[in-house]
Amino acid sequence: MEPKQKLINSADSCVDEALCGLVRASGSLSLLEGHRVVLRSDLHNLRGKVALLSGGGSGHEPAHGGFLGAGMLTAAVAGGVFASPPPASILAAVLCLHNAGASGVLLIVKNYTGDRLNFGLAAEQARNHGVDVDMVIVAEDCAFNQPRKAGRRGLCGTIFIHKLAGALAEEGCSLVQIVSKVTEVLKGIGTLGVSLSPCSVPGCLPSFDLPPGDMELGLGIHGEPGIKRSKVASADEVVKTMIDHMTNPDSQSHLPLKSGDSVVVCVNNLGALSCLEMAVVTRATIVCLESRGVLVARVMSGSFMTSLEMAGTSLSLMKVDQETLRLFDAKTSAPAWPNLSSVCVSGRSYITQATSSWPQDDTLSEGPLSPVMRRALDKICTTLLEKQEELNALDRAAGDGDCGNTHAQAARVIQEWLQSHVVPGCPGRLLSVLAGLVQEKMGGSSGALYTLFLTAAAGHVTEGQSDAAAWATAMHAGTQAMKKYGGADVGDRTMLDALCPAVDELMKLKTAPPGGQVAVLQAAVEKASSGAESTRDLTAMAGRASYIAAERVTLPDPGAVAVAAILRAVLEALEEQK
Repeated sequence: MEPKQKLINSADSCVDEALCGLVRASGSLSLLEGHRVVLRSDLHNLRGKVALLSGGGSGHEPAHGGFLGAGMLTAAVAGGVFASPPPASILAAVLCLHNAGASGVLLIVKNYTGDRLNFGLAAEQARNHGVDVDMVIVAEDCAFNQPRKAGRRGLCGTIFIHKLAGALAEEGCSLVQIVSKVTEVLKGIGTLGVSLSPCSVPGCLPSFDLPPGDMELGLGIHGEPGIKRSKVASADEVVKTMIDHMTNPDSQSHLPLKSGDSVVVCVNNLGALSCLEMAVVTRATIVCLESRGVLVARVMSGSFMTSLEMAGTSLSLMKVDQETLRLFDAKTSAPAWPNLSSVCVSGRSYITQATSSWPQDDTLSEGPLSPVMRRALDKICTTLLEKQEELNALDRAAGDGDCGNTHAQAARVIQEWLQSHVVPGCPGRLLSVLAGLVQEKMGGSSGALYTLFLTAAAGHVTEGQSDAAAWATAMHAGTQAMKKYGGADVGDRTMLDALCPAVDELMKLKTAPPGGQVAVLQAAVEKASSGAESTRDLTAMAGRASYIAAERVTLPDPGAVAVAAILRAVLEALEEQK
C-alpha cells in the first residue's frame, strides 16, 4: 500500500508551513521565533490579565491556532502531526506571556499522557521562573465504559473551555477564579466521535483499516480506532446511538443528562464530512436531544477539532446555566469561533408561513371577453393534442422526443381547468391562471418559457385595456422575457424563430385601422409558420438541439412548430366567431 496522497510539499515541512500560512493570512497573529508557537500580536493588551495557552499535536486544525483572539486563547503551541509539543516551546510561550505583563498563565491541556507530561514539565519550570501558572486538564471523552488508568481522553469539548476561560480572562478574573469556574463546568461536558474512515498522517499509511460500509464508534482524534465497529446506519440512527452511549448511566464515563437540562451542542467535523452531511447530523442531534426533553440552547456545527481527513463527526454536549451561557455568548475575535446567534435553539418557531402566489379561483368573474377567450383556448388545446405525435417525431430528431407530450400535458391540464372554472373577463387574470397551471404541470424548459411569457404578458392586458394594441404590447413583453431569461434570440433555432416574426407583425396592430386588424393577424400567423419552417436550415445555438451535430438536424424545430400551431388556432377561433 502507498501512503495517501496529500496536497503538501513534504511531510517534514507541512506543520511549519501550515503555521506560517495561518499567521500570514491573519493580521493579528505572529510566530515566536525558533518555536512552533502562535501568539496574538496584541500582547500589550495582556497587562494585568490572565493569559491562556493551549496546544497539542498538529492535524486538528483549526484547533488550536484558530482559537486565538480577544476573548479566547492568547497563544497556542503546536507539536508535530498528532505529537505532543516539546516542553522547551511550551516554556518559551509561557515566559513570553509572563514578560508581556500577564498576571498569570493558564495551560488548557487535553488528557493525553504526552501532553500532560510536557505541559506539566513546562509548568514546573515556569514556576521556578516566578510565573503564576496553573493547568486545567480536559478529559471529557464518553467512549469507554471503564476508563483505564490514563483516564478519559480530551476531545472537542476542550474548545468550550477555551471559550469560557477566555471570556472570564477578558473580564479580568483571577487565575484561581478561572480555574475554579471551568473545573466546575468540565463535570458537565461529554464528547463522543464516530467515523466512516481512518485518517493518515502525512507520509504514512492509514491509521487503521476500516472496510467500506463499516463505521467506528468512540474513536479519538489521533487516528486511533474506537470501541465498537458496526455497519453504517442512517444519520438519525447513528446520532441516537451516540447520544444513548454518551448518557448511559451504566458507563463510568457517561454524561448525566436528564429531561429539563439545558445544553450547548457542538457538532464537530472530524475532517472530511461534507457540509451537507454535517447539516443532516446537526438536525438529527437537535431532534434527538429535544425528544428526551433536553433544552438545546446553542448549536455550533462545523470543523473545530479535526483529525486530518477522517470522514466522521464528534458530538460534544455541555450542560449550561445562565451564567455559563453568558460566557459562551461573549464576543471573541478568534477566527475559528462561529458567529452564533444568542437565541435559544429549542422552542423557537423556525417555519415561516408561505403566501400563495397565484390568483385564487373564487376571485374570478366573467366578462364580455370570456366566451371568445374560452373558444380560443379550446382550439389551442385540441390543436396541441392533435399534433402530439408530430411534435414528438420532430423532437426525436434533435432532442429527447417528448416535445409533443409536454405540450399535450399542458393542453389536458387547461382543458380540465376549463371544465370546472369560469374564464375571467380580465385577460390578464386568465394569463396569470394559465401561467400557474403551466408552471405546475408542463415541466421542462418549455414549461418555464411559456410561464415566463404568460407572466410577463399578463400585466399588459386588463379588462379596461384589452384592445388590439394592448394585446400586441403584451405579446411583445412576453417575448422579451423569454429572450432575457432563456438566453436565445431569433436565428438560434428555437420557438423564438416562430414567435418573434409574428410579434413584430402584431406590433402593427398599434397603428392599424379597425378594419385592417384581421389582415395583420393573418400576416402574423403566416410569419410564424414560415419562421418555424426556416428553422430547418438553422444551426441550433440554444436549447437541447445545440448539443447535436448540425448535419443531423434537418427537420424544423418542434418548439417553433408548436408556437405557429398555437397562433393559427387563435386566428381560426377568432374567424369562426364571425
